[in-house]
Amino acid sequence: MTRFEVHPDPAAVAEATADRFVAAARRSIDANGIFFVALSGGSTPKQVYPLLLEPSRRDAVDWSRVEFFWSDERAVPPDHPDSNFGIAYQMLLAHLPDVRADRIHRMPAEAAEIDAAALSYESELRLAFGARGSEPPPFDLIWLGMGPDGHTASLFPGTLALEEAERWVVANWVPSADAWRMTLTHPVLDAARRVLFVVTGADKADAVRAVRAGGSGLPAESVSGRRVHWIIDAAAAGEPEAT
Repeated sequence: MTRFEVHPDPAAVAEATADRFVAAARRSIDANGIFFVALSGGSTPKQVYPLLLEPSRRDAVDWSRVEFFWSDERAVPPDHPDSNFGIAYQMLLAHLPDVRADRIHRMPAEAAEIDAAALSYESELRLAFGARGSEPPPFDLIWLGMGPDGHTASLFPGTLALEEAERWVVANWVPSADAWRMTLTHPVLDAARRVLFVVTGADKADAVRAVRAGGSGLPAESVSGRRVHWIIDAAAAGEPEAT
């Protein structure tokens, strides 16, 4: 099931995303005693993280029961300004109460042998979820963004990781960025209980329009989790600005 929810501007999208995150965390913790989440990269989380630190949201979640993973990572050290982990740690994790260090699972994408590091991260997933066999782990929430080219996580158009059907985490060479990335693959994205796409900006409008029409072949459209929910702003929806 895929739903689209349009808000007037990025600030409203960020508020809705923060509320959705807290609701998903509370639901999962109440039901199973734990919340498995994969955080997003990109610019939108920078607007959402401060909202999660507001007392009404921060105090609504038992953060000691959250297992933090990432959907993808750039091949940079954790203290690099482009690190998805680094941004999340500095803006959110370092300020939350009761977060357990052993439940923060950083993608070590700066490793010299990035494919070996991806295999190690898959093993970390297996251990955290208690997974056996080939059945992918069912994240409670995977938070994703989308680029103007329709990529999500680090599944870029035309790259090999799009075709991966068995491994859960891979190294992916992205020619358009001239860089390696580490990314979750479709088996994991599609197994999630909930997938949340958060997309803002007029530069995404063509890709959003193509995804909503269907049959685009864009990586973001091919994510087929049990519940796929898009929260987008009016600009990304191609709607005129309010006057």
